[in-house]
Amino acid sequence: MIIVTGGAGFIGSNLVAELEKRGAGDIVVCDWLGDEDKWRNISKRGLRDIVKPENLADYLEKHKSEVECIFHMGAISSTTERDADLIIENNFTLSRLLWAWCAENNVRFIYASSAATYGDGSKGFNDDDTEEKLSSLQPLNPYGWSKHLFDRRVSRIVSGESKSSDGVPPQWAGLKFFNVYGPNEYHKNDQMSVICKLYPQVTAGAAAKLFKSPHPDYEDGGQLRDFVYVRDCVDVMCWLYDNPNVSGLFNVGTGKARSFKDLALATFTAADKEPKINYIDMPQALQGKYQYFTEANMDKLREAGYSRDFTSLEEGVRDYVQNYMSQDDPYR
Repeated sequence: MIIVTGGAGFIGSNLVAELEKRGAGDIVVCDWLGDEDKWRNISKRGLRDIVKPENLADYLEKHKSEVECIFHMGAISSTTERDADLIIENNFTLSRLLWAWCAENNVRFIYASSAATYGDGSKGFNDDDTEEKLSSLQPLNPYGWSKHLFDRRVSRIVSGESKSSDGVPPQWAGLKFFNVYGPNEYHKNDQMSVICKLYPQVTAGAAAKLFKSPHPDYEDGGQLRDFVYVRDCVDVMCWLYDNPNVSGLFNVGTGKARSFKDLALATFTAADKEPKINYIDMPQALQGKYQYFTEANMDKLREAGYSRDFTSLEEGVRDYVQNYMSQDDPYR
C-alpha cells in the first residue's frame, strides 16, 4: 500500500496518476475534497481508500503492516497565508508525526519541502542538508518557514544531533520543489502558476499582465524563476521510489532560470496567439518579500544517480496548453 497525503491536490494527484499508470498497487489518498471541483483531480483514478487527514493516524495504525511508503505532499501551500499556528499544525507537526511513525514502522517517507525555504536567495540555492547550512537560510513567509523548520528537524535527527528518541525511516527524501506548473492546479485560485492565470487572458485576446520590476537589475517581466513541469517532479519521486537506497534533501527544478516574459511568450505561442504584454505595478505587500531570482542547483540529485533531462519551458507550456487547458476535460 502507498499513501499519498495531499493526494487530491496539484502535485499529489499527478503522482497518484503516475503510480496507478505504473501498476504500483493499492493507493490511498489522504486529503480533504471540499465542496468545489478538487475531487476531479482524482476522478479518473482507481483508489483503495480516501482518508480525511484527521482520520489518518487511526488508519495507519489499522493498516500498518500493509504500508510500504508514504508520499507526504499535503500542506497549506499558500505563501500569503498569515495564520502561523494553522500552518505549523498542518506543515510541521503532522510532518513530524508521520516521520516518527514511518521510522517506528520501517516505512519509507518522501515529503514535499519547497524552494520558499531559500528566502530571498541571497544564500544561494544549494540543497545542503547540514544544520550549519540550513540555519543560514531565512524564509520570507510562514509557509516557507514551516517547510524549513521541518527540514532542519530532519537534519538534526539524521545527523544524530537531536537528543530525542526519533528514529530514521529506511528511506527518506525531502524535495525542494521550485516553481511547479501543470494540470490539476485549477483549484489553487491565487496560488495557481502564472501560466494557469495567463492562459484565459491569452485565449480571450487580452494582453498578458506581468509585474513591473522595482529592482534595477531586472527589467519589467524579467524577474527569473526556475519553472518546472509537474511531470518532472513526479518522475523524480517515482525514481526515488525505484531507488530505496537513496535518501537526502534534494532540489527539484530544471536548473535553468527563465523570465516571466519568456513564460508569457511561450503561452502565446502554444495558444497560437500574437503576443501582447502589459506591465502592472507590483503590489506593495510583495515588495521587500519578493524573490527576483530562483534557480535550483541540481548537482546533488544528479550525483545521486538521477539522469533524465528536464522538460524545457517551451515544451512544458506547449504540452500543458494543448493537451490539458485547451481541452474540454483539462484534468489528468
